Amino acid sequence: MKDLFDFLFQQYFEYQPTDIVLEIVAVIFGFLSVWYSKKNNILVFPSGMISTVIFVYLLFKWELLGDMMINAYYFIMSVYGWYIWTRKVDETHVTPISTMTRVEKKLGLLIFLLTLVFVFLVYNFFNKWGSWVAYIDTLTTAIFFVGMWLMARRKVENWILWIIGDVISVPLYLYKGFTFTSLQYFGFAIIAIFGYLAWKKSLNKNLQPV
Repeated sequence: MKDLFDFLFQQYFEYQPTDIVLEIVAVIFGFLSVWYSKKNNILVFPSGMISTVIFVYLLFKWELLGDMMINAYYFIMSVYGWYIWTRKVDETHVTPISTMTRVEKKLGLLIFLLTLVFVFLVYNFFNKWGSWVAYIDTLTTAIFFVGMWLMARRKVENWILWIIGDVISVPLYLYKGFTFTSLQYFGFAIIAIFGYLAWKKSLNKNLQPV
């Protein structure tokens, strides 16, 4: 039992207490954000913005550049998503849940490829290709970039990318030594599965003839 505890939490003995508290707070607000997203609730954005601001600070300190860029991008896309979710498509309705169009699929692929190239160049510039972790970090960054863009546009496919990225991130963060964040992504993966089912149900309901 002690060996398991040491494996999961020993690295925290070297961290500043403030950073540990900040990571826990960021995880809590991250959970709230994903939960609100599952509920199709606009509070997904303010709660997510609090989490991402904290993680940008922490990840910069930990020199995890890809992860830091993910969270900075999340913050920007949260502002964009907040606008999209509240924008009215007519006098009484706001932007509804929908599926990706052919154009959005092409744009999604383009965002994915451009993100891979961008993160690759950043890691090259800072000479951070020290281990296989950097390559996985590059992949998850691209997956999450597209996922966040789709969530901001209220596309049901966003959940599929969240599930894939979250599943990859659980062992990745555990390996990096960030146990609380790893547990967060495990929780995210579970919520994302239910989020996909809830959004799919809502979409099917909206598509039924009145």
